[in-house]
Amino acid sequence: MEQKSAFESFELEVNDEIKGLLKETASWTYFLSILGFIGIGIMVIFGIFFGAIMSSSALGDANPYAAMGFSMGYFGLIYVVMALIYFFPVYYLFNFSRKMKTALSTTNKDDFKLAFANLKSHYKYVGIFTIAIISIYIVLIFGSMMFAATSF
Repeated sequence: MEQKSAFESFELEVNDEIKGLLKETASWTYFLSILGFIGIGIMVIFGIFFGAIMSSSALGDANPYAAMGFSMGYFGLIYVVMALIYFFPVYYLFNFSRKMKTALSTTNKDDFKLAFANLKSHYKYVGIFTIAIISIYIVLIFGSMMFAATSF
């Protein structure tokens, strides 16, 4: 006779109190995702205008990077790339809130599962991005220490 562990037979009950908390969470994540999309739009618009203005010849010799062959207009591209990077976690958060609201109003288990899959994707993306940024910082710190040590 095979014994089942406590985790194999564990059923999660979503009572009215938990549904209320999830509904409130979905409302806040919806609000934050809408603000995120607005921020992304502003970043893209700023990046396009900044790139166009800084790459125009109206500025004359104001480009300190001209000797290196680098246009100031590329700085606008940095904003567009940052907006693209920021898009995915905001999109996952938006999908979580939308699917959670649908799941709670229709008691649909598939939407409930998809909502948490999107929340997992949101946090996974943010976690991987955080690890990447910390790694870049570590490389820059050690690189600058090595450069400083060799310059003496």
